[in-house]
Amino acid sequence: MIAFFDAGRKKLRLLLLPLFALILAACEPIAMGGIANSGGPKVDTSAPIPVALLVPRGGSASDNLLAQNLENAARLAIRDLDGVQVDLRVYGTAGNAGTAASMAAQAVNEGAKIILGPVYAESANAAGVAVASQGVNVLSFSNNPTIAGGNVFVLGPTFDTTANRLVGYAKRTGKDRIVVVSGQDVAGQLGRTAIERAIAANGATLAGSVDYALSQESVIASIPRVKAAVEGGNANAVFLTTSSASALPLFAQLLPEAGIQGPATQYIGLTRWDIPPATLALPGVQGGWFALPDPGATGVFRQKYSAAYGSEPHPLAGLAFDGIAAIGALAKTGKSSALSGASLTQGAGFRGASGIFRLNRDGTNDRGLAVATIRNQQVVVIDAAPQAFGGAGF
Repeated sequence: MIAFFDAGRKKLRLLLLPLFALILAACEPIAMGGIANSGGPKVDTSAPIPVALLVPRGGSASDNLLAQNLENAARLAIRDLDGVQVDLRVYGTAGNAGTAASMAAQAVNEGAKIILGPVYAESANAAGVAVASQGVNVLSFSNNPTIAGGNVFVLGPTFDTTANRLVGYAKRTGKDRIVVVSGQDVAGQLGRTAIERAIAANGATLAGSVDYALSQESVIASIPRVKAAVEGGNANAVFLTTSSASALPLFAQLLPEAGIQGPATQYIGLTRWDIPPATLALPGVQGGWFALPDPGATGVFRQKYSAAYGSEPHPLAGLAFDGIAAIGALAKTGKSSALSGASLTQGAGFRGASGIFRLNRDGTNDRGLAVATIRNQQVVVIDAAPQAFGGAGF
């Protein structure tokens, strides 16, 4: 048994999965972004399109590393554009909302027709507000749906997309009576809401809901409640919002010990259960389901990035690649309205670093995800990522 849950069960460091913590837990948004997203500045697609990239350069060492990775990925995407030129202008926000707003305003004053970034939710919201009156759209790297809307779009993978993909697959395979287990933090609450929406949308049944405080004692105390919910609701699935960096290892040990075991009860995770790789060794996650980006597309992007820059890309770097890919695809149409809200939300979507994605009119996004399980400590895809919208998972 690995060090996640030793015999003494030391105090857990209840943290969010970094991919979500970086954005969801960064801060609360200050206001909904901007104006209706049907507008957008006119662009001359025959000339280089001025694109502002807002990155957290000037902040912490980790922010500076992320900033460089985002810029690298954006420039990598520009190389792939066929017949479209992008004038990429990079602005550092230091991970600060006030600076992000100032840089966004400066970028537009200097001619930017669209803003790519920034990362953190409050910064993305502030940037959107700063340029809303000029009708410039913001493709932020956040995954926080509470800032989406108006002229602000979130490119980060959302809980709603993941939950809908997994619940849809569960419903089709007969695991349709679901107990939701969620933390009492912001991410846990947003995750629970997303799962409940997905259950309703896919015609499944919410068999029960159990929450817990962010402490080891609360996790342990929740186990009998989860068991009672499973038995009382005649559930055949348990959907956990927690991550491997938080309470997942403890739940993966204690729930099976309490008699909640597969294949009668299917475990499902809202976060990646293959990160870090040591998670794959946990006995309790064997056979569990989780969603992940299209492995084929992700592999191609990682290879291209590594070949160009000599290192592995940051997990968020692909979002910058996606933003440029979308801008390039729209500019290739030759329309002066290529960067309007109506164009950005065209239903066919785009193909990016991790597969297909599209932007919705409410500022959120859909992504083509694969469903995976863990067998013999290895990730196995059991339902491939769709290659076009309208297929499985949509």
